[in-house]
Amino acid sequence: MTRLHKLLSVTAVLLLAACSGGIPGFSTIKVGSELEALNNAQAIGSPFTKHLTGEYRDYANQEFHEYDHADSLHFARKGLATAAGETVMPEVLDDWDLDRPHIAEMSSARAQLVDVLENGGRDIAAQLAATAQARFDCWVEEQEEDWQTEVTHCRNEFYNALRELQTLVEPEPYVEPAPAPVTVAEEPVRTPVPLEQALFLVFFDWDKSNITDSATDVIDAIVKEVMSRDDVNKIKINGHTDSSGGDRYNDKLSKKRAEAVRDALVARGIDPTMVVVDSSGEKDLLVKTADNVREPANRRAQISLE
Repeated sequence: MTRLHKLLSVTAVLLLAACSGGIPGFSTIKVGSELEALNNAQAIGSPFTKHLTGEYRDYANQEFHEYDHADSLHFARKGLATAAGETVMPEVLDDWDLDRPHIAEMSSARAQLVDVLENGGRDIAAQLAATAQARFDCWVEEQEEDWQTEVTHCRNEFYNALRELQTLVEPEPYVEPAPAPVTVAEEPVRTPVPLEQALFLVFFDWDKSNITDSATDVIDAIVKEVMSRDDVNKIKINGHTDSSGGDRYNDKLSKKRAEAVRDALVARGIDPTMVVVDSSGEKDLLVKTADNVREPANRRAQISLE
């Protein structure tokens, strides 16, 4: 969406809000309130989260003054999370409306960024790491709007910071494990894991409850595990969501996700009387985030065996 289109759409939203009495969950008052909270926040936590708070504060204010109130609110919330000492991740590309030609490069760029951050980049060069993450998020947001001047600026600054950060962080050398000696006639003995340790996670796309291709592999692994042992009496499925969206909506969505896993197991021959379905909405986040944060790790169904 171009800046002109986004400006027109925001103007239309505000006019509609004035006529209808407001839109739940979004208004310039709400954006201004959270942005003001970020501007007044005293950041705590690590040097990385403190620097990243400043980056998100600057970008959220920039987007607000450019009338991009929706993205201003989004980055203000990320800034409030980092101000509280939380480590937030770079933007997830699935959450943005990006053209396929851009996704390949940006996916590789994000993977390199996450790798260098997780291998000590946040501690070794906190300010540089914060700059790299903030410019990546800027690149994603501007690429969705296709505002080429800003895209080029954010992309170039991201790569400059990333390359410098990569020179400071030495990845741990990969050592391929030696294969266990197995004779031709010998079959490896499989020792079942204790039931209380048999835990599986099925992840979902944002606002979806369908079983993806990668989730299918997990479903097949669950079926294989259950069929290979005789001590499983119950399969418990608990559905979860991330913190984006309202509580009532997330309660329903988490239940749909648990039911989708149940249906997939039953379709593969699991006795339906063994399956117990439960749902937690956004109450039990795997990755703790602020409210209204799209975190892929929290969009899941958790399966345990008893």
